[in-house]
Formats: sequence, C-alpha cells, structure tokens
Amino acid sequence: MSDFHPELLRSARLIPRFAFTPRLARFARFVQRVRGLRKPPQVPGLDIRDIVVPGPENNPALRLRVYSPKAQAAPRPVMLWIHGGGFIIGTPEQDAAIIVEMCQELGIVIVAVNYRLGPDHPFPAALEDCYAALKWLHQGADGLNTARDRIAVGGNSAGAGLAAGLVLAAHDRGEIPVAFQLLFYPMLDDRTTLRTGIDQSRFRMWNSTSNVLGWSSYLGSQPGGAGVSDYAAPARRKNLAGLPPTWIGVGTCDLFYDEDVAYAGKLVDAGVSCTLKVVDGAFHAFDLINPKTKVVQDFKRCYLDAVRDGLCLSPRG
Repeated sequence: MSDFHPELLRSARLIPRFAFTPRLARFARFVQRVRGLRKPPQVPGLDIRDIVVPGPENNPALRLRVYSPKAQAAPRPVMLWIHGGGFIIGTPEQDAAIIVEMCQELGIVIVAVNYRLGPDHPFPAALEDCYAALKWLHQGADGLNTARDRIAVGGNSAGAGLAAGLVLAAHDRGEIPVAFQLLFYPMLDDRTTLRTGIDQSRFRMWNSTSNVLGWSSYLGSQPGGAGVSDYAAPARRKNLAGLPPTWIGVGTCDLFYDEDVAYAGKLVDAGVSCTLKVVDGAFHAFDLINPKTKVVQDFKRCYLDAVRDGLCLSPRG
C-alpha cells in the first residue's frame, strides 16, 4: 500500500486512529439528531427546504432535504443523495457542502434522504427507505420541475454502498429508470470483514474494526457468511449487465480500495460504462477533510465532469 499523498500527509498524521464502538455510535447519533434540528441554510441561488414524503409501506414517513437552483425554467436532472456513516450514523445535513457545490456547478436538483440506521433498523430498512424516496422522486418529478428520465443516484461510503444496492433493486424491479450512479469510496462487500493480515496503519476515519460493527449492524448478523443479499452487499452480485453509467472514486489508503476496484472491473466486464478514479495516497473521506487541496480539486473536477456526461448536461462554460 502506498504512502499518504503529500497534500494529505499532515491531516493523516493529525486524525486520531480510532474505531467505532456501539457506545460511540449511539453518542454520534444523538449529537447528529440534535444538530439535524437546525433550519436549512440560506445559500444564494438555491432553495433549500425539508419535506416529508411517504416511507415504505407500513413504515414511517421520510424526511428529505431538497436543494433546488432558483429560477430554473426547463425541467432539471435530479440526484438522490445518500449520506455515509457506516450504516450506523449520519444525516443528510452532513454532506451539505458537497451537495451545494454540485447544485451550483451543475444546476441540478439534489434530494438527500434521511434513512433508518442500524442496528435498530437492519437491512432492508435503509434500502427500502431509499427506494421509497427514489420512487417518490420519480412519481413527483413534475412537482419539483425535474426530468424523470434523468435521475441519478449518488452517495459516499456506506451511502455509496446503499446507492449501488438501490440501483440494483431499481434495475431488477423495473419501475424506475436510473440514468447514472455516482459512488464515492463505496462500502460494497461485507466479506472484507473476513480479511486478515491487512495493514491498518494507513487507514483513517474507517478501519477493519469499525467495518465489522457497521456491517454487523446493517445485516443484523455476522457479516461474511452465506445468504447475504446482493442488495445489501452489491459486490456479491454476479451479473452487473444493464446498469447505468457509473463513476467510482477511491484512494489507495482506503479500506474499500480493493472491493471498489474489483466492482469497477466487474461493471466494465459486464459492458457497463464505468469511470474509476483512483487517488494515490488518499485515505477514506479525504475529500471532506482536505477540501481545498489540489488533489481534492482534481477529484471534484473528475466527478463533476462525469455527472455532466451521465446526465447530458451542457459543458462547463
């Protein structure tokens, strides 16, 4: 495994090397719930608001945070965004900076979903919440002035894993066409928890111990065994044919590096258009920790260009 990228080295040295525990995850969820009560921010040129939509059948309603460019004339493409947090923590608000930037740069509508978390709500709760949000987005596209034929799904970390599983479910159910998927360092394979002899020294933000907790909480059972659905762990899917164009970005110092590269390869082998962006020496969530560095700006340009192509947007002027 390579050394840290020079622009990320200082942050890598300062970030504590820790693992999530059930107690720490509960505390983080409490803090995020309190912070989530804040009103949507005011951003010039954007309308940001919370709405409540029906959840899966016989389950609670869902809160969505909608980011819409103001004064849009023609129907705009829309992206459903799924936050990360290892399936155990996180809220839509945590990715506001990424979402606002994409809205401003691309002129699209982005809807972030507040899905249920493990271990209180194991699979398929989160996936079905996301599917209900996607279905509402498709059915209610006229009300948002969005184009129902240009819907993307994106997310980071566990959210990107959920996005990949959601795209598989949408493909198989045949109800909602997804035009593009955007996956930042996705959490795709529960079998990674079975790997031994991994050098943990380069991991930041998420390591093997946290990974076991995240997957155990999500699956409601020990990860890595038989019978795990490929909607929960998309890396288990054997046939990826027919999926939409995909962008995957990951660093070489990320626990998910191997599974992400393997998934990109399977997509290409299945005839799916897939761009894989590998950032040498980057750790998990490096773009959130070091947003102003050149290496992150290059990462952003790559995924913004991919979304433009995937959603048939006009090139940047």
